[in-house]
Amino acid sequence: MRLSALCRLGWAAAGPRAGRPWSALQSAGPPRRRRTASARGPSQELPARGSAAREIIQSSKKVLASLQKGHPTFKPTLAIVQATEEDLVQEINQNFAEEIGLHVIHICLPQGSSEDEIVGEILRLNEDPMVHGVALHLSEHAYNSEVLNAVKPEKDVDGVSDVNLGRLVRGDTYNCSVSPIAGAVMELLEKLADETLDGKKVLLIGACGPLEASLQCLLQRKGAMTMSCQWKTHQLQSKLHQADVVLVGSIKPKEIPVSWIRPETTIVNCYPDFLSGKSGYGQDLKCSKQAVIEAIGPLTIAMRMQNMVKTSERWIQSQQYRKWNLHCLKLQPLSPVPSDIEISRGQSPKAVDVLAKEIGLLADEIEIYGQTKAKVRLSLLERLKDQPDGKYVLVAGMTPTPLGEGKSTVTIGLVQALTAHLNVNSFACLRQPSQGPTFGVKGGAAGGGYAQVIPMEEFNLHLTGDIHAITAANNLLAAAIDARILHEGTQSDKALYNRLVPVVNGVREFSSIQLARLKAQFDIAVASEIMAILALTTSQTDMKERLGKMVVANDRNGHPVTAEDLGVTGALAVLMKDAIKPTLMQTLEGTPVFVHAGPFANIAHGNSSVLADKIALKLVGEGGFVVTEAGFGADIGMEKFFNIKCRASGLVPSVVVLVATVRALKMHGGGPNVTAGAPLKKEYTEENLQLVADGCCNLQKQIQIAQLFGVPVVVALNVFKTDSHAEVDLVCDIAKQAGAFDAVPCNHWSAGGRGAVELAQAVRKAARQEISFKYLYNLELPITEKIRIIAQKVYGADDIELSPAAESQISRYSQQGFGNLPICMAKTHLSLSHQPERKGVPTGFILPINDVRASIGAGFIYPLVGTMSTMPGLPTRPCFYDIDLDPLTEQVKGLF
Repeated sequence: MRLSALCRLGWAAAGPRAGRPWSALQSAGPPRRRRTASARGPSQELPARGSAAREIIQSSKKVLASLQKGHPTFKPTLAIVQATEEDLVQEINQNFAEEIGLHVIHICLPQGSSEDEIVGEILRLNEDPMVHGVALHLSEHAYNSEVLNAVKPEKDVDGVSDVNLGRLVRGDTYNCSVSPIAGAVMELLEKLADETLDGKKVLLIGACGPLEASLQCLLQRKGAMTMSCQWKTHQLQSKLHQADVVLVGSIKPKEIPVSWIRPETTIVNCYPDFLSGKSGYGQDLKCSKQAVIEAIGPLTIAMRMQNMVKTSERWIQSQQYRKWNLHCLKLQPLSPVPSDIEISRGQSPKAVDVLAKEIGLLADEIEIYGQTKAKVRLSLLERLKDQPDGKYVLVAGMTPTPLGEGKSTVTIGLVQALTAHLNVNSFACLRQPSQGPTFGVKGGAAGGGYAQVIPMEEFNLHLTGDIHAITAANNLLAAAIDARILHEGTQSDKALYNRLVPVVNGVREFSSIQLARLKAQFDIAVASEIMAILALTTSQTDMKERLGKMVVANDRNGHPVTAEDLGVTGALAVLMKDAIKPTLMQTLEGTPVFVHAGPFANIAHGNSSVLADKIALKLVGEGGFVVTEAGFGADIGMEKFFNIKCRASGLVPSVVVLVATVRALKMHGGGPNVTAGAPLKKEYTEENLQLVADGCCNLQKQIQIAQLFGVPVVVALNVFKTDSHAEVDLVCDIAKQAGAFDAVPCNHWSAGGRGAVELAQAVRKAARQEISFKYLYNLELPITEKIRIIAQKVYGADDIELSPAAESQISRYSQQGFGNLPICMAKTHLSLSHQPERKGVPTGFILPINDVRASIGAGFIYPLVGTMSTMPGLPTRPCFYDIDLDPLTEQVKGLF
């Protein structure tokens, strides 16, 4: 006789009533006074040592300890949301959690909280990275589909969401949480010495919702035949007499006689009315045999904690590096090649969240801007800190014509070839284009032809607002300077002190930023120090420190005045808090691209952000490639990349890709001037081997500059349709003779990634070479000597000539302690010398340094060579003449 097998399972014979999940009974807040044993029934104490609950607790403790050996700082946290006064079991939750090593937080909402308030709290916990599991303890009426499914499936430790129930039904038990009350019932049934569920008839009565679905699924897997009904159903007596096991999900109505239940039936109570001391069967029901010796309540709590440990294990695994599952987009190149904007609009990009998932980003690591752009959070660096980096490739170039020689196009073509055609993980890291070139001389800057970032309009215009944030930060800093000069010049010291440090509630106190300090000039935004800081920073903390260090003026005693002195550091950091996150986009073939920061290379350091490169190197993984671009010729962008950016990042590239064109070589060989907007002369459209050979001196010089840093060089000849085979072969031969590891022609502009496969193969081979990287100069050298080394070894100058103003500034910076910073030369990009008209490899010149400025926050000194302006203007006929908006379709016209 087993009538009593589970008829009185004590204070925690708990489970859903009318679909109420076990989580309704859980709480982990401050424990109330424990109730007496008589109020709980005969089986109310904590499970005895050696019981099923005790075994689960000990097992879970061992699993968690093993997890924490590899992740010693990991502390799994379970949040329990309570909106009811029923909190009897919270002490057991807390005790079990502490014994295992879990942390429990208890969120107490008012008892009458609305659905929106409860869901809002759940969504907040979903997004909290410090919370790994969420459970609900609500009043019965608060449970509905909206509330249950608000819990993120991966944090749903009670298995109440549709996603977890679906996984259970499909048999995917590893990736789902099973209802703890259902698990406890199964555990108890299987613990019965003479119990086997195979072939047994099990009746679920008064249960519905997640518990009913879970029990039916689990029982059927054990071979049981299940039936389900409510207490008021017809033929209930017949169903009870057929059942070998009855699982009770709600209180038995008084009108249902106990005699309907056969004496040998196993009964499990799965409802919450134990809180009022009710058993649901009346005092006339006598138990003739105690087949189960422990309460289901503690076992259920133990199983919840076991679920929490499993959730933690899955969370740790989710944080590990994920292999890419990238689905590239197909290209169908047309001939003749359409305009850039036609090509861009002819491709349908993937949704950015799909791309993010394909490359291993987690859902909470991206902030989506529209359909095709997303910011990537810096938390990824911490998650993947132990992941080996991929290979690092720099794309530089020979001295360009005013038209540009296609470094961005080569960068995009190379990553398309690596990923879409060679199945190698690769990432492109590009700068955000400035509105000056976009509306002034270049139109688009997203690459070109069939090697572009898409959508090109979004890439070229506002993107995600980073440049606007920099502009706002610059303007705020300028306003702070003006205000301080005005107030210091028009007020006495006493009046100024009273206003800066006012009496509040009878107390005069310095602010934190003022206490920290107690122990100008206009530039184009992309040349500003704040832009340089964005490109060189490594974290939010580092950015704030750099912003504070910016020297904005000198006081009357010659001491530097910083942004921190003005008290504006925190406000600048607030304006820049989102701009620090790289923007994720994609190429025409669906491969990933980071677009971040946009410093000019002639008047700034000309490289995209350190953070984008670092994140990309983790994402591509060992064996992958990150391809980034340095602005203008190797004498400018590449030199600054090595001496400034590599010092800031600690990264060392494996290969330099040096871009050349027949057109630029002919110009350096003595060809006629090349002017933006004017037709090319016949020398550039007809074969002329002599001009090409003569112009290769510039390419040879740029190869030699790269070799100064000990990195192998692959020359990428960007082929135009007017280039002859003989000209292409000649360039490649001369480049290899000059010391390039390889030199290959590229047709990615007309063919996409397929046209750069040979380049990709050459880069992979070159990346296997041993490198002996070295900086060009030691930072400890005097400022003047560092400038001289760059002028002589990179530009080929005989010497430098400092103006009196430059000498004065160098002396001041040295005295102020800024002498050990790297050098960022502001020089024309159209010549190796300071004179744009001097092509090829100029010699016998003295490099004039007219001024020297300091970007202390960014971390470099920048000399102005010749007549360089840091606030360039627009050409006579800017590109904005051709740019327009269709008011009906809202399509941008005129961007190439």
